[in-house]
Amino acid sequence: MTVGATAGAEAAIAATIQAVKASGAIVKVLPELFTSLVSKSKEPLVVTAMGGFFKKGHQYLTSYKGLFFFTKSPTPLQFSGNVEMIAAKTIWVPG
Repeated sequence: MTVGATAGAEAAIAATIQAVKASGAIVKVLPELFTSLVSKSKEPLVVTAMGGFFKKGHQYLTSYKGLFFFTKSPTPLQFSGNVEMIAAKTIWVPG
């Protein structure tokens, strides 16, 4: 590796670490658990986006008891009528 490549790799690692610090812990769960957590919330808010590198799918993000939960599903998830949905252009989850 050249000096420039090494510096670039170190900068990428530092940026990833900073992103994790800024976002806090994100817990990846199965879609079934995700919908269960959303149904337990009094005023649920779910961010959704289409994403995926090799295989496109539906991505979802919500918070529950101070943690962020993320899931992916090949088909849209179904939620009750009291869920506030926000359609995002993308959802980026570190690591």
